[in-house]
Amino acid sequence: MELQKSEMIFPVILKVPDEKQALSGRASVCFLSQYARNAVFLSAQKAGVELGELTKDSEGTPVPSNGIFWSLSHKLEYVAGVVSDTHIGIDIEQIRPVETYLINRIMNSDERQVTGAVSDEMFFRCWTAKEAVLKAVGAGLKGLSQCRIHHIIDNITLVLSCH
Repeated sequence: MELQKSEMIFPVILKVPDEKQALSGRASVCFLSQYARNAVFLSAQKAGVELGELTKDSEGTPVPSNGIFWSLSHKLEYVAGVVSDTHIGIDIEQIRPVETYLINRIMNSDERQVTGAVSDEMFFRCWTAKEAVLKAVGAGLKGLSQCRIHHIIDNITLVLSCH
């Protein structure tokens, strides 16, 4: 069964077990990557599609599996995964204090004006939206300067572009 464009997507977020959060270095990266892939497979299961092997191209961009696009993200405490019949991206971050220099590096003055006072929460909302879009278009972080926040609609929705 293939996803239809009108069907909903099912992002999956999994909490990393406490004992796995204690891993470090390569062991941590390997576990988190595999656990995030589990989230992708759960998303596919919810969407009613079957995935094959999850592979990436030479630039690290996910290659569609059985015609289904997929994306994942992982952090120390949580992982996320999602599938779709069209290009898709997902990102997850833990909200934490952010230095002004980083806000200024990620958000230009127009974006800071659109978002108003840039709280840590607003910064990570914009950052994760940009990173998810960059994943969806296959640009990676090198495309960050081409990704712009234009409008905040509500607490869930914002409008951005990536050229």
